[in-house]
Amino acid sequence: MSTATTTMPPHTVDPASLVRPRRVITGMSAILLPMKADDSVDWDGFAAHVARTSAAGITPAINMDTGYVQLIDDATRCETLRIARDTVGPAGRLVAGACVVDAAGAAFDEAAYGRQIEMILAADATPVIFPSHGLTAGGDAAMLAGYRALARRTPSFIGFELSTAFVPCGRMLSLEGYAELLAIPNCMGAKHSSLSRRLEWERLALRDRMRPDFHVFTGNDLAIDMVRYGSDWLLGLSTAAPAAFAKRDQWWAAGDSRFDELDDALQALGDFAFRPPVPAYKHTMAQALHLQGLIATDEPHPKSARRPTSDREIVATILDRIDAALHAI
Repeated sequence: MSTATTTMPPHTVDPASLVRPRRVITGMSAILLPMKADDSVDWDGFAAHVARTSAAGITPAINMDTGYVQLIDDATRCETLRIARDTVGPAGRLVAGACVVDAAGAAFDEAAYGRQIEMILAADATPVIFPSHGLTAGGDAAMLAGYRALARRTPSFIGFELSTAFVPCGRMLSLEGYAELLAIPNCMGAKHSSLSRRLEWERLALRDRMRPDFHVFTGNDLAIDMVRYGSDWLLGLSTAAPAAFAKRDQWWAAGDSRFDELDDALQALGDFAFRPPVPAYKHTMAQALHLQGLIATDEPHPKSARRPTSDREIVATILDRIDAALHAI
């Protein structure tokens, strides 16, 4: 497909033109993998969290960054998929990260990705193709060639643009490259985690022109109101309060002004959780779930970044604000 007609001068998108009132929003929540005090996985807490998320009408996203996918082995990945499928039942929707951990300078390892995709398909889930050094190092053309090769291995998949604020191998496509991604028929959407409104607005405008059925899944936990402009979402922040995100989206679809105050309260948690170092947000999510009595400890994975214990008091205050907005009359 030629991209000659897709080139767009920078900074020319009018965000107001993208606003979609009363739109039905598709939400996917990256599930935290909770840990016990002895650093083993809290499987009961995990299953209960998947169940709550699915019951809220949100699609659980398994083995994402929030689930420490880069730090766990294949046996643990398989077990999360098995438990998640058993929890949501045969008709429940699941997506899951296809993650290959490599080092700078590595070549694209299609076979390794293929094994991850097979594992995900065996659980009847949709793969989310994580970046790796091998997938992202060669520029847009090489990355898109990798996507096309992986597209032949699965009926449907979700792409993933990820900022280097999260992982060193992250990469953003050029807008022309994004147009080529839209042209892959079985790519149902792409998670966009640049943490930049402008880049996401540009992708939304391009999507609206080229392929309206394509999902731009915002991963911008610093601007969760991107759903106003036509983004759907696949967020790590939502793991702290999936029912609140579901209610927020219902209020948007209904034209209910309570959307704004609930969105503001949820954003307050996002602003606090996703401050530098950004990867430590996962510990904040564990703190939030533990404060709600939903998991056994607030311990992160032992190899993951931590937040200070003093954060708990601030998180508790924000959770009270979310609860008040959620139950506003």
